[in-house]
Amino acid sequence: MRHRAGCSTLLERAKWDTMAAMAAVRGFVCEQLDDGDAVAILDESGQEKKGTATVGVKRQYVGCAGRVSNAINVVYCSFATRAGHALVGARPYLPREWATDPDRRARAGVPEEIVFATKPELGRQILADLHAEARLPGWVTGDEVYGRDPGLRAWLESDQVSTGYVLGISKSTRIALSPVTTARADSVLKTLIASDWVIDSCGAGSKGERRYAWAWVGTADPRRHLLIRRSLVANDKGVRELAFYLCFAPDGRPVTLRALIKVAGRRWPVEEDFQVGKDAFGLDHSQVRTYPALLRHLVLAMAALAVVAVTTAQARTHEDLAPLPIRPHQAPPADPGPIPLTVAEAKRLVNLLTRTWHSLEHHLRWHTWRRRHQARARWFHYRARLNRR
Repeated sequence: MRHRAGCSTLLERAKWDTMAAMAAVRGFVCEQLDDGDAVAILDESGQEKKGTATVGVKRQYVGCAGRVSNAINVVYCSFATRAGHALVGARPYLPREWATDPDRRARAGVPEEIVFATKPELGRQILADLHAEARLPGWVTGDEVYGRDPGLRAWLESDQVSTGYVLGISKSTRIALSPVTTARADSVLKTLIASDWVIDSCGAGSKGERRYAWAWVGTADPRRHLLIRRSLVANDKGVRELAFYLCFAPDGRPVTLRALIKVAGRRWPVEEDFQVGKDAFGLDHSQVRTYPALLRHLVLAMAALAVVAVTTAQARTHEDLAPLPIRPHQAPPADPGPIPLTVAEAKRLVNLLTRTWHSLEHHLRWHTWRRRHQARARWFHYRARLNRR
């Protein structure tokens, strides 16, 4: 009970500047991880709730549940580089019925300056914080929620910001192919021939290289492009899945198909941040109802994730793993070696500071075993993908 009371005081009544703390987290991550090739990733994640008192709660779609549920939603931004990634911004989503109800706002402690804003607008606010600090990366990516918003795209394209993007769009999005012709994104498929497709990887995943067929289509504006991704293997319904992206490259920045593919494939770090943030740092375990307390909980979870993510990036060594398989029936190596240190594994090592029921040697042996087991599983995943081709 004393621990719970202390947390309640910290979140509800203690005097500290929440947005300044978030800026400190943002600055720490950017300074420690920026390698000149960073990508800012926008996405939202939610938390299911009971009742109607928690700020922003309503029946709405939440990706973590994969369905419409009584929940809250939060828009996040992840700062991703080759070295590592972490969350650098968060804004709770306040539905319109909450934003326009004075009684609910008062009970939930919603500040006067917080008004209704769409999820893309919340994402723009986070990116604006990065831009004001001269930390906004050269590329921004996100899914259809953000790609379909003209306001966000216009802000990124403005002369003041001039930042490239690769944003997901729906297949029904109208694309200006010429000054006098517009068409649905999926209708462009009819104009493509076999030589228009390029097979390339958008990055390594847990089960191997994420290889797809890609097509790059010009538009009426030489700075904008339509990028189409098609799966190489049909799904259970016998259909090769498609994804569409609207891309923008500022004037004076040369862009290649490979560069756009690489940015499109950089959306996965925010999903990993959500998973690790929730499982290891309680990102979605808030037991508060007011807006200030929720935002403070998010900042504290982001700070813990940032410290461990940066520590992992700096401590990670790229041990020589066994060569990946190149034949479907290749024999496995005798010793695949350990996988590189992960944030989740680093968090387990931090936990050893408070665990005394087993010896340190016992825990470190399990640490080594897990990393070697994951390396072996990775090798077999790669070989299984070869068998499916």
